[in-house]
Amino acid sequence: MSNNKKWAPTLRRALTGAACIIACSFTAPASIAAAPKKAATAPAQQQQRPRNIIFVLVDDLRYDGMGFLQPGLLKTPNIDRMAKEGSYFPNAVVTSSLCSPSRATILTGQTARNHGIVDNNDSSEADLTYFPSYLQQTGYNTAFFGKWHMGSETDGPRPGFDKWVSFKGQGNYWPAKAESAHSSPNLNVDGKPVPQQGYITDELTDYAMNWLQKERDPKKPFFLYLSHKGVHSDPLPPPRYAHQYDKARFTLPASAANTPQNNEGKPVWVRNQRNSWHGIDFFYNADVPMTEYLKYYYGTLSAIDDSLGRIMDYLRKNGLDKDTLVVFTSDNGYMVGEHGLIDKRNAYQASVRVPLLVWEPGTIPAATVNEGRIRNLDFAPTFLDVAGAARPEQFEGKSAWALWEGKQAAKDWKPGDFVYEYYWEYNFPMTPGTFAIERDNVKYIQYYGVWDTDELYDLNTDPDEMHNLVNDPAWAAKKQELRVALYQQLADRNGRHNIPYSARLSIGAVRRDIDGPRAADFPADWYVKPNPVDRLDPILPDSPAKLKAQAAGKPLIYTPPLSEELTRQVQGSAKP
Repeated sequence: MSNNKKWAPTLRRALTGAACIIACSFTAPASIAAAPKKAATAPAQQQQRPRNIIFVLVDDLRYDGMGFLQPGLLKTPNIDRMAKEGSYFPNAVVTSSLCSPSRATILTGQTARNHGIVDNNDSSEADLTYFPSYLQQTGYNTAFFGKWHMGSETDGPRPGFDKWVSFKGQGNYWPAKAESAHSSPNLNVDGKPVPQQGYITDELTDYAMNWLQKERDPKKPFFLYLSHKGVHSDPLPPPRYAHQYDKARFTLPASAANTPQNNEGKPVWVRNQRNSWHGIDFFYNADVPMTEYLKYYYGTLSAIDDSLGRIMDYLRKNGLDKDTLVVFTSDNGYMVGEHGLIDKRNAYQASVRVPLLVWEPGTIPAATVNEGRIRNLDFAPTFLDVAGAARPEQFEGKSAWALWEGKQAAKDWKPGDFVYEYYWEYNFPMTPGTFAIERDNVKYIQYYGVWDTDELYDLNTDPDEMHNLVNDPAWAAKKQELRVALYQQLADRNGRHNIPYSARLSIGAVRRDIDGPRAADFPADWYVKPNPVDRLDPILPDSPAKLKAQAAGKPLIYTPPLSEELTRQVQGSAKP
């Protein structure tokens, strides 16, 4: 990765070049979600005309997984077309880099600590209201197609959608042969089981196109949510793209190498994770190199690119393109070896950053790179603003509509600190509970319940997060500022700081390659001789006095050798 400011000219050239490329089972119970809560805040602006909205969500697509960002390697003509005719947001992020929490944040406009869906296991949706319910109140026709994935208890219709097509859990790229606890050979179509017929990306798009063409009420504005299964593991391209990248040569990030330079300053858990389900040396407990895996990953994306092209062509052919906002993004980022890791969950850039394209010819500025940072938290209030609906009081994000329209400059877009939360999962125990905050392009990361170092990165000069500044005296004040702010902002709506405890139902993905790397070492400065005179200092909160003492090479509180201290106390207690 590189600095976004440094990228901007290159990105604009890429967007311009893209033009050349283009040219040459059961119904959910009623208690599953609450009735829409009262809207407390008026929309930022009342729209003069009702806009249609199409929200396209990809699963596990990394931030740079688009042709115009990797020209000559990736082939995504319709995504590139969308970038050429719309706006690209390189700084889009998710507040939780995990499928279910991120999807719940998109739908509720709330952070995980408030909506309560904190992992990918079965989660309660009780008392949650999804923003499409508010769109229905304003007269919108709404539809959902694809992967819901907030637990696997039910694939039944949820409140807020007039049309429903979904499936259990992760779903299947091709029809399953039998029913299982987390998968089904059927799709749930408006509460009824209907056999899946073919490749899931194409079939979901067929359902969506049929609704657009034949089922929706043409007198109403519409909201269509197309939530793809792809490119989630294990990615399977359709036959037409099975060999698309056979000759492609993918490379891993420089930080994927297991070297002392790359490992310096990194937490122990990061180094230990290399040889795990989510580590580059043993990812998914298989032996396929990531350089080969990406051929399937991007071949699967090509079918999604086709789907996007079908939608855009339909809108243009039917004169709807200038009245329909199309948003393309991912539920979380995806690492392909950064710091020796793969997949998501952690707070590193490749995990939290997501692609984001916004398109509406005549309204959204064309071929534009917008540096404004959009969080998945901001989608719900933005969509309600687009619809001219009032903002519900429980929404935590901010409407980005003025930014998307180009009526607000990126420098004036101030959504506040980016705060990240990930809660430890029993089934993937290699990633600890993770909390992070980014302010002024400086990121602080801390971990919950593990014996390990925290991290601090200046993203202005170190966008790849290679130089941990957490112990740099020059950054001590900033570190403490962010520590305090992170704790304050992680409080829920009632001011509580709660860490959810989830049921442990299996041993989890704990296997390691027998021939791979073993346990990592701890940071060098943690190794000291017995009885240091500043033994208590690390336990005490950081303060100006503590920093002054450290700078002078002295302890804040002098502690004698423990044996001497114990002897003194014992002898003292024996005195009359």
